[in-house]
Amino acid sequence: MSYGQQNPYQASASGYAPIAAHADTWERTQFIRRTYLHLAGAIGAFAMIAAVMLTTFEPTVARMVEWLGTGRWNWLLVIGAFMGVGYLANHWASSNTSKGKQYAGLGLYVIAEAFIFLPLLYIANRFYPGSIQSAAVMTGVIFGGLTLVVMMTKKDFSFLRNILWLGSLAAFGFILCSIFFSGGGLLGPLFATVMIVLMAGYILYFTSNVLLHYHTSQPVAASLALFASVATMFYYVLILFMGRD
Repeated sequence: MSYGQQNPYQASASGYAPIAAHADTWERTQFIRRTYLHLAGAIGAFAMIAAVMLTTFEPTVARMVEWLGTGRWNWLLVIGAFMGVGYLANHWASSNTSKGKQYAGLGLYVIAEAFIFLPLLYIANRFYPGSIQSAAVMTGVIFGGLTLVVMMTKKDFSFLRNILWLGSLAAFGFILCSIFFSGGGLLGPLFATVMIVLMAGYILYFTSNVLLHYHTSQPVAASLALFASVATMFYYVLILFMGRD
């Protein structure tokens, strides 16, 4: 169902919540504030989990990296598991009846994202000092700029939905081909740049949805969507910084 066809009100644990565009100014402002507080919390939790794993459990992470390098099917198993967990997490985060389920979904996704990042973060931390910090700053600057564009223009970027879906499908197909036919060797700086542009589109899309199309009872689901886009952008910005070095 497209956003234009949504019911303007949604049943929730606290009653009926309107779409942000139909809510009064106070309710819409509170929803936006809660969304970005949840996003900040998700980013902080992600950073903390990754830092603990890289410092306290470094030998385990090293074995994980070694295991992933022993065969293409290992990465496919990880990607498949992550997609399944991501679907479940998004389903929970979008729950209309249980706040606990919403937070469980966001927490599950943050943990899954942290673990799928570990191999890249381990390599970057060990062989490319400073690249993680540089990529984090660059990602923050891009995200902040894109958010400011949407907030200032109030433009509805929901028209990007089909374009982004097709772009994601093409990117996933390219990743599969790379794994099967070149062991991942095709995923170089050019592909990383394309993925950064794709994630920029997603950030514009989801930010405008926060302003216009999410129900005000969905700050957790909205923050998960933004977090997924920001985290994926960070992943490919980090790849670019590593390639530069």
